[in-house]
Amino acid sequence: MQQDGIALVAFDDSHLDGALRLSQEAGWPHRREEWAMLLALGQGFVALDGATVVGTAILTPFGNDHAAISMVIVAGAMRGRGLGRQLMDTALRHAGRRECRLTATAAGLPLYEKLGFRPTHEIRQHQGVPTALPEPALPDGMALDWAGSEALPALAALDAQALGLDRRPLLRLLAQVGRVFLLREAGRIAGYGVLRRFGRGEVIGPVVAASPDQARCLLSALIGASAGDFLRVDTPEWDVLSPWLAARGLVGVGGGIAMRRQARQASPTGPAKPFALASQGLG
Repeated sequence: MQQDGIALVAFDDSHLDGALRLSQEAGWPHRREEWAMLLALGQGFVALDGATVVGTAILTPFGNDHAAISMVIVAGAMRGRGLGRQLMDTALRHAGRRECRLTATAAGLPLYEKLGFRPTHEIRQHQGVPTALPEPALPDGMALDWAGSEALPALAALDAQALGLDRRPLLRLLAQVGRVFLLREAGRIAGYGVLRRFGRGEVIGPVVAASPDQARCLLSALIGASAGDFLRVDTPEWDVLSPWLAARGLVGVGGGIAMRRQARQASPTGPAKPFALASQGLG
């Protein structure tokens, strides 16, 4: 597709450096590795002005019924020309009948509402160098340990029970690039959390658990494993976690609005739910 000298093409590895420059211009912390991970999980679209990347969007499918849209960026000099709308229209066309999810900034909110997205809840971002504090006591009968690859099927089943989404490709990739902590109850996986490199330090997420107490136990263990690095946590459960995270040196620095389009009824079947996100783009 080409309009006004701008070509919209499929995102491939040759565009990664240009996409990185675009996110750096926008003040986003993503490294080239984060862009490559997103591209490995789905399909992307770029707007090119000659050979220069001036816009991006990435579509990540979760099974046949759901998808996430992320990394919707337009170069500052190219804004006001409808590129964001063109990139979104392209991503939505490829999503087909799937429900689409995204996290909107204040600047992007009007466009997404015009495209039929509706807000569902707030995401709050916390970051900083954590303060060393005593870990909360584990509930009786529970234990924490690092996961091996053999735990992935059970971990994916718990994740699907919590969110009603098929995120197996995402979880496999997170297990390769990060470390997974499991919360076990009587030998059964009751919760999990992931720690991986991101931006200027590390990010904790997803964190899935059945209660705030369980989530705090997982977060404490992962904070301890970070060895004092700069950390980021994005949480949809800010009402119960934000004060706790701030007390540990991870201050609130804003966030975004989670939105959905063509909403389908996801069917969580277990007591667990997400307390931290893999990223604002991936949920």
